[in-house]
Amino acid sequence: MAAAGGVSPLRSGLLRLRGWRPPPAGCSSSCSPRRAASDEATIISGTQLAKQVYKEVQRDVESWMSLGNRRPHLTVILVGDNPASHTYVRNKMKAAAAVGICSEIILKPKDISEEELLDLTAKLNHDSRVNGILVQLPLPDHIDERTVCNIVAPEKDVDGFHIINIGRLCLDQPSVIPATAAAVWEIIKRTGIQTFGKNVVVAGRSKNVGMPISMLLHTDGEHERPGGDATVTITHRYTPKEQLKIHTQLADIIIVAAGIPKLITADMVKEGAAVIDVGINHIHDPLTGKTKLVGDVDFQEVKKKAGFITPVPGGVGPMTVAMLLKNTLITAKKLIY
Repeated sequence: MAAAGGVSPLRSGLLRLRGWRPPPAGCSSSCSPRRAASDEATIISGTQLAKQVYKEVQRDVESWMSLGNRRPHLTVILVGDNPASHTYVRNKMKAAAAVGICSEIILKPKDISEEELLDLTAKLNHDSRVNGILVQLPLPDHIDERTVCNIVAPEKDVDGFHIINIGRLCLDQPSVIPATAAAVWEIIKRTGIQTFGKNVVVAGRSKNVGMPISMLLHTDGEHERPGGDATVTITHRYTPKEQLKIHTQLADIIIVAAGIPKLITADMVKEGAAVIDVGINHIHDPLTGKTKLVGDVDFQEVKKKAGFITPVPGGVGPMTVAMLLKNTLITAKKLIY
């Protein structure tokens, strides 16, 4: 996306947030996003949207370096031998290289002590060549994740998990926004899904995903860190299924981050709703005998009723990596701190 008037693509993206206001005249609160010519939802390709973000970040990295600045540098600490974590980190490193961000992985054994991990992170905080630090989660059981997240310097916290970044997010102040929440918000904006005055259900209340997504969507669009001005309902594991269904049937937007395959079925979705699936579940496929990746939504059935829907894989996941790189550039340019 080209930047107008000499404004950098990244800064332009931040400014667009401030312009996220009510739907245009003639579009009432009952406007449906469903395309009149189609019987199925528009499938939102997170892969294609991520490519847009990559191009913007790459251009901004080049512009930043042309002014004599150092190439942004991301350091990832990877503890243990969790196959999924190693795959995620490889994908992040590959994407970083593609946009011109320097990256490195520090591998540590699963029996590393919490004290040693905290010491390592503290050293990276003081390393002037490192702009962004990411400690890949989950960590082994003997290490407290919250303690580790809080040792990362807020100005280098590309995950956005430090208590200061989370606190600033909740107070509608500029902060490094957790990448998955930022991905969902970016998908909504770039797809043109209206949030002003809409009913939103967020299924899942995790502090890393559900909570920050809810904060972004319900807060005031005129505040320092503009929000979506939506009416947000948060559900969780103790919300009875029949109550969840009541809430989702009223929702214009459903965001699911519960980790439960087929939690959201077609009968729970109103016609034309936007459905954003953040779920990551590995299940046995009886047809192939192999493991396959699915989300929290019954995709094949819900897409017949929804107006917009994200697939798994290929939806929120690729955009999460893209927003992590955007966060790395934000920390390198010191746009927040």
